[in-house]
Amino acid sequence: MVAIIQEQAPQLFDWFLSDTTKFRCSETFVRKYIVNNLGWSFRATTRASQKPPPDVAQILEEAALHEAYVIRNYSIPAELRVNTDQTQTVYQHGNKATWHTRGDKQVGAVGKDEKRAFTLVPSKSASGEVLPFQAIFQGSTLASCPTKASPFWEEAERLGFQLEPSKTKTYWSTLETMKRLVNNIIVPYFEQKKCELGIDKPEEQHSIWKIDCWSVHKSREFLNWMKETHPTVIVIFVPGNCTSLFQPLDVGIQRVLKQSFK
Repeated sequence: MVAIIQEQAPQLFDWFLSDTTKFRCSETFVRKYIVNNLGWSFRATTRASQKPPPDVAQILEEAALHEAYVIRNYSIPAELRVNTDQTQTVYQHGNKATWHTRGDKQVGAVGKDEKRAFTLVPSKSASGEVLPFQAIFQGSTLASCPTKASPFWEEAERLGFQLEPSKTKTYWSTLETMKRLVNNIIVPYFEQKKCELGIDKPEEQHSIWKIDCWSVHKSREFLNWMKETHPTVIVIFVPGNCTSLFQPLDVGIQRVLKQSFK
């Protein structure tokens, strides 16, 4: 912004406000300049929004009844009901608002289209306990992940965080990373809670894992693997385009995380 003012009004920078004080671009001056001279206003950036289906009320009612049915029939306590969600985490967060010319319908912002990122996979139980995070970084080896010299490495290791390379050309979760998530985080948590709850036959106790309708989640290969490897884990899907309404992590955890990152 200072560069724009220097280009349009270079004489300002030769002014002296007193015998010893030279003009400088204060925040107040810049704000007045871009409003009065450039005709800009502070605007929210624009993007396409995800719209819920027209019969969303019925869909959510049926999803809630289905989940309640499973909870009742299998006597599943809150500690054994976990919700997991993937979220893109960019390295440089832009702002959702910026100064822009009045009247324009499309507004962009620096950093809004930032693509360098990793996938963060948080999970939380219905009892309020946050499980260890999985983080997936683009690359083929552990060299793609943060090193032991990274800040807070020891704390992340103590909390059980799983930092993994994607072994693909993207940083998105894959079938293999999902299997490791289940084997290394979800199922160990369920087993630990069954012991803490003093369940008589833990090998027969069912649990619920709520995830969204992503292609890998709904693939026959993954669901068959879940049934064969972890038959007591019941997979429940969040209805499509309803994550903001039926996904506990979407507002309760993800929003807080992203705000803290910013």
